[in-house]
Amino acid sequence: MTARPGHIVAAALLPPLGVYLAQGPGRDFLITCGLTVLAFLPGVAFALWTVLRGERTPPEPVAEPAVA
Repeated sequence: MTARPGHIVAAALLPPLGVYLAQGPGRDFLITCGLTVLAFLPGVAFALWTVLRGERTPPEPVAEPAVA
């Protein structure tokens, strides 16, 4: 899947929003928020890298054993 132009623009202007739109809440979103708070340019760089690297497949849920 390729990155949508709107996600790229959002990642450049407001990095957490771009990552949230592209991948939803999660680890990458929190990293982007932290980097953006510390310094804007690292947040932009990480957000663009996250949005442009493509869709990550989420891990499959682990089935818990049934309790008898």
